[in-house]
Amino acid sequence: MAGTETPDLTYSPGASRDWRKSIISQLRNRNRSQTYCFNDLICLHNRLFENANTLRGENLHLTVANEKLRCEVAGGSGTSGTNAALEARLLAQAEELTMLHKRRGEHTQQIVDLNNKLQEMTKDLLSKETSLAESLESNASLRAELTMYMNKERELEGVNQMLRDEYQALQLAFASLEEKLRKVQEENRQLVERVIKCKAKDAEKMNEENDNFMNEGFTSPTAFLMQTISKFGKRQAKVQKDLEDAARDTRAISPDRLSLKDGLGITTAVPSNVYIKFSAHDGEVSAVKWSPVDRILATGGADRKVKLWDISKGSYESKGMLVGSNASVMSVDFDSTGTLILGASNDFASRVWSVNDLRLRHTLTGHCAKVLAAKFLGEPSKVVTGSHDRTLKIWDLRSRACIETKFAGSSCNDLVTSDGAGSTIISGHFDKRIRFWDTRSESSCNDIVLQGKVTSLDLSRDANYLLSCVRDDTVKLLDLRMKQIVGSFSADGFKVGCDWARATFSPDGQYIAVGSVDGSVFIWNVTTNKIETVLKDHTFAVTAVAWHPHGTYLASVDRTKMAAVWGDHV
Repeated sequence: MAGTETPDLTYSPGASRDWRKSIISQLRNRNRSQTYCFNDLICLHNRLFENANTLRGENLHLTVANEKLRCEVAGGSGTSGTNAALEARLLAQAEELTMLHKRRGEHTQQIVDLNNKLQEMTKDLLSKETSLAESLESNASLRAELTMYMNKERELEGVNQMLRDEYQALQLAFASLEEKLRKVQEENRQLVERVIKCKAKDAEKMNEENDNFMNEGFTSPTAFLMQTISKFGKRQAKVQKDLEDAARDTRAISPDRLSLKDGLGITTAVPSNVYIKFSAHDGEVSAVKWSPVDRILATGGADRKVKLWDISKGSYESKGMLVGSNASVMSVDFDSTGTLILGASNDFASRVWSVNDLRLRHTLTGHCAKVLAAKFLGEPSKVVTGSHDRTLKIWDLRSRACIETKFAGSSCNDLVTSDGAGSTIISGHFDKRIRFWDTRSESSCNDIVLQGKVTSLDLSRDANYLLSCVRDDTVKLLDLRMKQIVGSFSADGFKVGCDWARATFSPDGQYIAVGSVDGSVFIWNVTTNKIETVLKDHTFAVTAVAWHPHGTYLASVDRTKMAAVWGDHV
């Protein structure tokens, strides 16, 4: 219809909150524009009613005048000419009245037609409004479906990306296995050749010994054998004497140089007060570790530094700053002698410094994502690292090269080595799994699945128990001899603050400590499975805790550069 405007129903995200007002305003505008088309018809309808009323009044006046004339004619007051004039006039009035009635009927019919047309247009308007409401409802449902399908598309893209990454990891693993197979075949060939050469040498030696036996004039092979046994007995007696001399050595051992590996009994004192608190870094502190031989505390933070602190006599003193990292330091570890310190960084690398001169000795690069954990592997010359790129790498510091890569399939948040030889590695992952690796094999075995992401791992002193901090706000205790969960620790108010929150055993294995998002440090008794104490001094989430090897102090760090040392005497 000419003059009809279709309301603009284009969806605008910025005006989604005022859609009702917008629809009402558009309906009013449309009503105004469509009413304007019938304005002349309405005016004409009003004029017809006015004309009808005017004709009704004139008809009434004419009727009265007609009655008067009839009365005058009946009374004989006028002449015949006057009567004729009056009759003619009456006839004219009657014709005019008939014409007016006819016109009134036409106007009434027009009004009826217009009313019918108005009703039809009203019905049409109502149907269009109903259709508009249905269209709006359909539009809303279609938008909801579109949002749902877009979310599904994003989820499928994430799954697809994960599958691509896994496929790439499998391809790398396959290539690595092929390369190792080739090397093993080559080594096997070389070993076969060496065995053949060794057998030839053994045959030559046997021949040479037979010749010597014949040349030296032994009366019998038994005499030659007795002389050989006599020489071996003298050598064994010398070794026995050296062992007895070593056993008689009673030189004193300094208490400050004791280590957990000495096997001496250590009793842990549960702290109740904070004696030292200081600003350790310019930003979040992510890692903390005690030296195994001195009262040296190492911290790593978001300011890309590893700092060493001398904690003694109730005070703290900076012992040096280790630089070279290009991103946040996420993990620190001392070697067994306390002379080297290892730091893992978000710049895809790990670094080794010497503690005495604070010099950077090694930079280990090869991961393609941030490195979240790094530990010395049994001996100071080997290191194992775990990364967000879903791999573990073993490094030889003598050759400064990666000697083995293990493909875990999930981001590694922390790892430990379960024996002094470094042949077993335990890693905790983003996919809620704890994986066990034998350095002599390619893949992990006997994985343990938990109820949340694993943020940290720690071993008891005897390496029989494993402590795991989990993002479901629990701390799990595992018996490594049975590969089973034997304890779970949780409490009201305890909440794991980040994906790299570190929990720790006490040196005697009787207590566990871990920080919470509210700044508290929770300490549980392993034997009773109850909370021993809750230490409160931090105001922000505690990221890591570390117990001193002698069991006297507990260190904690938080996300706002603060470090605290807890203990009843310092």
